[in-house]
Amino acid sequence: MRRNPSHPDRPLHALVRRPGPELFAAIRDALTGDGPAVLPLHPDHADAALAALRPTHVDGVRQADGIGVPADVAVVIATSGSTGKPKGVQLSATALRASAAASLRRLEASKGERWLCCLPPSHVSGLQVLVRAMLSETDPIIHERFDAADVLASGAEHVSMVPTQLHRLVELGADLSVFRTILLGGAAPRPGLVGEARDLGARVVTSYGMSETSGGCVYDGQPLYNVDLKIAEDGRIMISGPVLFSGYRFASAPLEGGWFTTSDLGELSGGRLRVLGRVDDVINTGGEKVVAATVAAVLSRHPEVADVAVIGRPDPEWGELVTAIIVPADATRPPTLAHLRAYCHDRLPPHAAPRALRLLPSLPLLPNGKPDYATLRTTL
Repeated sequence: MRRNPSHPDRPLHALVRRPGPELFAAIRDALTGDGPAVLPLHPDHADAALAALRPTHVDGVRQADGIGVPADVAVVIATSGSTGKPKGVQLSATALRASAAASLRRLEASKGERWLCCLPPSHVSGLQVLVRAMLSETDPIIHERFDAADVLASGAEHVSMVPTQLHRLVELGADLSVFRTILLGGAAPRPGLVGEARDLGARVVTSYGMSETSGGCVYDGQPLYNVDLKIAEDGRIMISGPVLFSGYRFASAPLEGGWFTTSDLGELSGGRLRVLGRVDDVINTGGEKVVAATVAAVLSRHPEVADVAVIGRPDPEWGELVTAIIVPADATRPPTLAHLRAYCHDRLPPHAAPRALRLLPSLPLLPNGKPDYATLRTTL
């Protein structure tokens, strides 16, 4: 009898464990149909996802209140929770394979070439490294945590990483030609980082995507094979293609007519995508709208700034204050608000220049390497 993919009739096993061969085997079995669907979770960040997503099993133990997934779902990825309670992104084996195959095709990666996984498989970026390795018919090289020396000595042809990790390799002045490809995603790289890496011999390919698109689906601004892009009337990026997720667990999904409407603003020019920032990163200040990512990109070029995030803070006069959170390049000589505003004078409209400044020794990060904006907004 044919199974109804909308009926939750496949067990969902939460695997609360650190990266390693056992986790890779479980994900491989989920994609081939030889095992249950899996919800990979890192031990340090599992509690909220377990409570919200209610798997049928946790590390093999049956859960009384657990609920299965539709038959076509192979993997559930818990969102980072940066904007609230974690959501479960349901991904089919078909979507994950389509994404990995398109990635290998664009990168001209051959079978037998090895991938290094130094990102958490509980996030789609790390998960897709394992899927690419599976399609390459190789065992992935898996590192439990990022260590620059170990990464450089891994022997892998291809590696996926976030800008923070690439920054650390560049700081070492390492020979980055040891990799055939460095696939960079998760966040926008600071200005100059990709050029510095290429000067060290790296072949860097930037990627844009999210859990809902099975990971990166736009490489160096251009969509992967069978992926289509368009911009909605409100400026949001819309994506279609075989890489799309099956829906959210216990929540409706912004899917209409085969298109997924993202929370990112973008522009298309000559078939190339430029990501401007997130919709929820738009700051309304004094009746004007400011894209936080645009301000952060300008401030990141200031010679006294090592790292930066920009948020809107509630203000009775302005509605929201454009607030710069700065990691100084030299902690003994941090930039002042006046200096930053002067720097922005001929680079940004007047209303976009920061009106408040916070200094930190480092930005709080989520496990996937992205800035933890929830912490920045609620604790500063």
